[in-house]
Parts: sequence; structure tokens; C-alpha cells
Amino acid sequence: MSAVKSTKVLIAMDGSDPSLYAFDWYMDNIHKPDNSIIIAHVPDYKSLVKSPIISSDPALIAALMKEEEAEVDKIISKIKEKVNVVGVKCRMLRLSGDPGHAIVKASETEKVDCIVTGTRGLGTVRRTLLGSVSDYIIHHSHVPVLVCGHK
Repeated sequence: MSAVKSTKVLIAMDGSDPSLYAFDWYMDNIHKPDNSIIIAHVPDYKSLVKSPIISSDPALIAALMKEEEAEVDKIISKIKEKVNVVGVKCRMLRLSGDPGHAIVKASETEKVDCIVTGTRGLGTVRRTLLGSVSDYIIHHSHVPVLVCGHK
């Protein structure tokens, strides 16, 4: 008699409503108690690049980085709170770099069985110009991807 294999699921969460919805949808519709959950978060440091202030002042750059880290800490706390309310055990991964690439790479490193992600529902033009994390994951992942559209 063989034991049923536990499914290892990576859930990509950035703290946005679509990612929180994807987590809830997964928990309500698919999760089994023996599943192993990994939550992956990739901080988005684009706001530093978009900043109109261009400076070589190390103190200013350090202050901007500290402000950005405080925002990331808030997002991580929001995600942990969500997980605690549901009462499920999981492991958190804080990744870096391009979100789509980092999530796909983590899925390979962690040998997950599937990826769950939300989508912001960008229009065709915005998705073409800006790219889409969920679109990247779908096209580059070697495991099934569940993309949950936010209501």
C-alpha cells in the first residue's frame, strides 16, 4: 500500500488584493491538509527607479531604501496575518529580482507541483507594454499554473 503523495504548492503573493484573492481561492477550493505550502514574495523596488530624484547622495539613497524596506515589511506582515487567520502552516520565501523569473526559478528549486498566482487584469495594451507576472509564469513554468482573476 503506497502513501498518498503530498502536493507542494507555491503561492505567489505581493500583498495586492488579487494575490490575497488567489490565496483565498486556493484555500477554499483546492487545499488539502497534507499539502505543503510555500508563499513566495518578490519585493517590487520599481518605485525607487521611478523616483524623480536622481542623486549620488548616499544618505538620500539609504533613506529611500529604508522607506522601501518598511513598505516591504508591511506587505510581509499583511501576508503573514492572512496565513495566520486561515491557520495553515507554510514557509515564506522572500525572493529578489524580476518577479516572474524569480517565481519560476523558485518553483524549480523547491520542486513544487504547481504555482498559484493572482492577476491584476491588465488590458492588452498595458500587458504588452508593461508585461505581466502571471503571463510570464504561465509561459515559463514547467509545472501547472493556476491564475485566479480577482472579482
